[in-house]
Amino acid sequence: MTAASLRRRCLAFPGATEEFPFGEGVSVFKVAGKMFALSILASRPLKVSLKCEPELASQLRVSYQAIQPGYHLNKRHWNTVTLDGSLPNELVLGMLEDSYDLVVANLPKATQESLGWTAEKR
Repeated sequence: MTAASLRRRCLAFPGATEEFPFGEGVSVFKVAGKMFALSILASRPLKVSLKCEPELASQLRVSYQAIQPGYHLNKRHWNTVTLDGSLPNELVLGMLEDSYDLVVANLPKATQESLGWTAEKR
């Protein structure tokens, strides 16, 4: 996955925005003001930090060398994923969608509805 495709995927989610609260080079992707992905898109190798259910986060770290505890984030709930081609693309896309869904699931119901999101989507 390239930086451009990661950015496109993140911004394709309903209500997703890209902000730079940590400086010009650090893309923070949010929905309703809550972060679901963070990446320095110019970094090589490309990395992205994604929210994850704690038990699954641990399992993924054991299973894949390219998935590590979230860098400078709550390591129980965040993984940093190195996009070096070693992970199946479907896994990365699934993790990205799960991260978005975890954030949206904790938003007020009215906000969820305005995004067209329902609990059944999870």
